[in-house]
Amino acid sequence: MRITFLGHVGMFVETEHGSVLCDPWFNPAYFGSWFVFPRNDTLDPAPFCRPDYLYISHLHRDHFDPEWLTQHVDKRATVLLPAFRVDHLERALRAVGFSRFVPVPHAGRIDLDGLEIAICAYTAPADGPLGDSAIAIGDGTTRILNQNDARPGSRAELAALGPFHAQFVQFSGAIWYPVAYAFPPEEKSALAADKRVNQMARARQYVDWIGARHVFPCAGPPAFLDDDLWELNDFDRARDNIFPDQTVFLEELAAHGVANGHLVVPGSQIELDAERCSIRHPSETAAREPFADKRAYLERYRSDWAQWLESEHSAWRMHPLSHDALVAQLSAWIAPLLVRAPITSAGIAGNVVLDFGEQQGVVFDFVESDVRAWSGEAAVYRLEVARELVETLVARHETDWVNSLFLSARFTAHRDGPFNEFVMTFFKALDAPKIDYVELRLGETHTRDELIERDGWRFERWCPHRQADLSEYGSIDGTTLTCALHHWSFDLETGACLTSNDPSKHLRCERT
Repeated sequence: MRITFLGHVGMFVETEHGSVLCDPWFNPAYFGSWFVFPRNDTLDPAPFCRPDYLYISHLHRDHFDPEWLTQHVDKRATVLLPAFRVDHLERALRAVGFSRFVPVPHAGRIDLDGLEIAICAYTAPADGPLGDSAIAIGDGTTRILNQNDARPGSRAELAALGPFHAQFVQFSGAIWYPVAYAFPPEEKSALAADKRVNQMARARQYVDWIGARHVFPCAGPPAFLDDDLWELNDFDRARDNIFPDQTVFLEELAAHGVANGHLVVPGSQIELDAERCSIRHPSETAAREPFADKRAYLERYRSDWAQWLESEHSAWRMHPLSHDALVAQLSAWIAPLLVRAPITSAGIAGNVVLDFGEQQGVVFDFVESDVRAWSGEAAVYRLEVARELVETLVARHETDWVNSLFLSARFTAHRDGPFNEFVMTFFKALDAPKIDYVELRLGETHTRDELIERDGWRFERWCPHRQADLSEYGSIDGTTLTCALHHWSFDLETGACLTSNDPSKHLRCERT
């Protein structure tokens, strides 16, 4: 098996039984905030633009790059389609020009003339209606797991698809917390330091779960080339930067006794079989330069894309609306969705405000199911954001603001109280089919009556935070239970959440 790494989590997998192009991402994403790191804009697409199969893990724009797919990929490729419960991915790929699809059942193996494929599709409410997925690819002797940035809830489910000779796994931040929040500097630094530790600990756990012979860190970090976001880059391995690079995580693995991690950069070729693994980089300079002096490397990268970034900023100013017109359009669009979302609205139970400054803004009222001009009322969440970005969202009718505006980090967030998952879930689902799906899945959420026993305690199986399986992710230290997926902790004596003061995050538990 030969794997050509294309950057981020893009890869071209070649076997005797066919080739698979996975998640090719080349164009900047999220309002020009995210660029591929290390850069891949000099790769020649000719060697990988005619795959037998195409796999897009999900519709986030650092995985689904419609412009690049339209321009470069042969539309005769057959799409390997995860078993999402809505057809957004299929419709998006048909719009790009693909017409051949092979649906792959969740966690089930299929054989395509000797090419073995299995895809786990993740569709929990917190994954949003776009979902996420991971793919296992085998050729009869060698099998890899491309986990990208999926967060599996079941160890056994993945283990059943192995054993694996290689694992490609996310380790770095794909989030705006806490960098976009208006926390005091010391608090923000402490939260970011915890985030850096926790996200790498989660990745290490996945590495331990899978037990692959070889591990390849991928799916991050992005590069931030815009002046407004420049300092988000981890130039100096700062303890409070949430975007550590591949070399940092490889050292983290080594420090914990994992010696089988490997660095790859765009253009690296991996030759893999049951007995050996060899890696050939495009050059030693290409493998060393992005990490040896990252600031200088990114300065050159930024200079090359400066004109593009100017055009990107100009594009946001092409959809001006009066304040009244903007409020009216958002009301016509969003207010009917609030009516359709009683479970989500009850989970928010307050206002979310877009604050444009100068006492102008829009309030989304999840109590009265109303959208109106903001007149200073209190909010569960308040986002200070440039109005031109919201005007652009409206002009594009962007139905997933989390994977557009939020991941851009081009805002400042204020919140009254703890993190509220329902807010993020709602803003991933801004059309009727998506919000109907979210409401359906929330109604199906794992029952709190399902209990497990461990170490003298009986407690509910599903974490109240994001429904992780505590039989897999839970660990107990004294009277504290910690969920390793997001490192939320609970006091087993009282059930109180130690990470958040949100009463809805109470854990049902008792001594056995």
